[in-house]
Amino acid sequence: MSLFSPIRLGAVEVSNRIVMPPMGRTRADKDRAPTALMETYYAQRASAGLIISEGSQVSPLSISRPGSPAIHNDAQVAAWRRVTDAVHSRNGRIFQQLSHHGRRVLQSRLTEGQRPIGPSAIAAPGFLETKAGKEAFAVPRALEIPEIVVLVDEYGAAARNAEAAGFDGVEIHGASGLLVDQFLRDGSNKRTDRYGGSVENRARFLLEIVDRIATVLEFGRIGVRLAPHFQGDLIADSDPAATFGYVAAELGRRRIAYLHLVEPLSLAEDKRLAAELRRTFGGPVIVCGEFTLADAQRIVAEGGADLVAFGRAYIANPDLVERFRSDAPLNVPDPSTFYSGGAEGYVDYPTL
Repeated sequence: MSLFSPIRLGAVEVSNRIVMPPMGRTRADKDRAPTALMETYYAQRASAGLIISEGSQVSPLSISRPGSPAIHNDAQVAAWRRVTDAVHSRNGRIFQQLSHHGRRVLQSRLTEGQRPIGPSAIAAPGFLETKAGKEAFAVPRALEIPEIVVLVDEYGAAARNAEAAGFDGVEIHGASGLLVDQFLRDGSNKRTDRYGGSVENRARFLLEIVDRIATVLEFGRIGVRLAPHFQGDLIADSDPAATFGYVAAELGRRRIAYLHLVEPLSLAEDKRLAAELRRTFGGPVIVCGEFTLADAQRIVAEGGADLVAFGRAYIANPDLVERFRSDAPLNVPDPSTFYSGGAEGYVDYPTL
């Protein structure tokens, strides 16, 4: 099998197996709606088999860095529609990543009287840089069960908005220490109710989100991103193989469009989980993590994954598929412009 072969992801057919993963670039406007620059940026990269948008917040209570987009109001939907129309005009396919930061929301970005939320009242260690300097993460307020029900509905509403905005499907952000990941890990989830304790309970929040979205889009238009090895903010799980193995099995039983796994190639062989999770899941798997073209060709040809996502390479190479196809040299990304705002380092990288 080749990286350039088409593949079906649930209800969506894609033209190749080269994926642009979600990457925040902070180019949204002050109301967190996509801008004309974002329309250009995504359209430039439409030759990817699948584009997964940067994480888009499902709730006003999830506020990441300035310039990050959301998908919970009509203005945001209308602006995203211009992005998807631009991608589709070039025969591209695009899913929207749905995200909630949970305990990683800074207190200063919430209105007075609000607090960050999480599965348990455990703060994420560390801080984020703000214009006022370093700000540590606050101790979140542990969600009550009725609030969890509301959150699940917010994901459902966000999926409905994504459909209205013209996306081909959605990806649930279950990685990188954000809210879904916070529920999954027994290091950040110390609940004693039906959302904590056993792996079945800790996975309940994610699976309820998937089931709720399926009432809007169908399972075949839902992807899930997981990062079993992520340890940022000291988030941890005592048995990642068991936790993520259970999740993969449940997602496979639902026959979602794909499972998106972050597993760096630098990880020791005896620590890797992707191959076993792929067998457990039984459907298409995207892998992401330091892949070169040769690495990607090998893992797809050997059946270790079905698609491969390339992060920084897509920042600097809007025509990455064409460059890979002709074995052309790649542009080098400029990290100083990753979150700088404006066109420089965003839509001005040269094509072949």
